[in-house]
This record gives sequence, structure tokens and C-alpha cells, in this order.
Amino acid sequence: MTKIFWAFLIGGGICVIGQLLMDVARLTPAHTTCTLVVCGAILGGLGLYDPFVEFAGAGATIPISSFGNSLVKGALMEAKSTGFIGVLTGIFEITSSGISAAIIFSFIAALIFKPKG
Repeated sequence: MTKIFWAFLIGGGICVIGQLLMDVARLTPAHTTCTLVVCGAILGGLGLYDPFVEFAGAGATIPISSFGNSLVKGALMEAKSTGFIGVLTGIFEITSSGISAAIIFSFIAALIFKPKG
């Protein structure tokens, strides 16, 4: 029960931060998304995002900030094993399933629902 509480609180907190960036700082949704991805990447690069995930669970893995962490994690893992070229290939290797799922589900949704035009 405690894990669910913290996941809800942390995930909601990340969403509140994103909403405040749009409402108070007047950032566009694209700028807000990029900001959260970069923050996740920085925290991942510093080794702080994984302990955050251990504590918050899905509250830290579901928001967009986790995507930035995944990019850095993949790049660092591949860089250790294959060198500089691993920085590029690692990014695609670790995030390819999520990106592929987003493309496939978006395509299916476009087939089912009539887009506004």
C-alpha cells in the first residue's frame, strides 16, 4: 500500500511540475515535454533517477522524464561495451520497443477514429 501511495504522489508531482511550467512559466507543451525529458536525462546521467525509480516505482517510470533517463541509460551502457558509437546505438536499442509501440498504437487509432481535418 505504501508503494502505491508514493507512486501516486511522485507521478502526480511530476505532472504538477509540468502543468506549472505551462501555466506559470508560460512554456508551450513542446517546451515542457523537452524540459522534463532533459531533467530526467540529467538525473539519470548523475545516477539519481534509478534510486528515484526504486522509491517511487511507476510514479517515476511512467512520466516523460523516465524517457530521458532511458536515453542516457542506454547510451551509457552501450558506450561501456562498444565505445563512442555505442552512445548512438544504445539510445535506439533501449527505447525502440516503446517508440515502436507508440507508432503502432497511433496507426491503429488513426484507422479506427476519424481524424479532424
